[in-house]
Amino acid sequence: MLETLFFQYESQIIWTAIVVFLILLLRFTLKQSAKRIAKRDELNFVRTRLIFKYINVLVFFIAVFGLLLIWGVEIRELALVFSSVFAVLGLALFAIWSVLSNITSGIIMFFSFPYKLGDKIKIHDKDFPIEGIIEDIKAFQLHLRTDEDELVTYPNNLILQKPVTLLKKDALLDKPDYGDR
Repeated sequence: MLETLFFQYESQIIWTAIVVFLILLLRFTLKQSAKRIAKRDELNFVRTRLIFKYINVLVFFIAVFGLLLIWGVEIRELALVFSSVFAVLGLALFAIWSVLSNITSGIIMFFSFPYKLGDKIKIHDKDFPIEGIIEDIKAFQLHLRTDEDELVTYPNNLILQKPVTLLKKDALLDKPDYGDR
């Protein structure tokens, strides 16, 4: 029984194994590249782990698409399903564009943000200028600690739109410890 099932779907099983292997190889390669970039630019592990999540989602969608094609789903049917799903997702993401904007900004900041954790920066915002030490860079916002020991969260999409000045490299090393926060 199992043998006839294998011979009946032999081609699909072999192609599934090949796709799974290639997907795992792609995932490994993308994660290694992200690790190299993080190590080269001395990025925080939390930021790197966030990029790993994005890589996993991308690879998952590629794997599902490839496996559906292998197991006989017609491209027209697949295109219809994906276009419907993406239309609904597009409407949902348009409704929450600021969230998507902050996530995209977080990815851009991972690869090209010139400031690191511990740097003291000044954000030249006309209405609310901020000066502080970068404590953390999250998926949606930057955490800054002011000289008054206030924690300020600043959206990632705004940090990319405003001029920023580096006041001091590794200023966190010079800051006194205020205990548990």
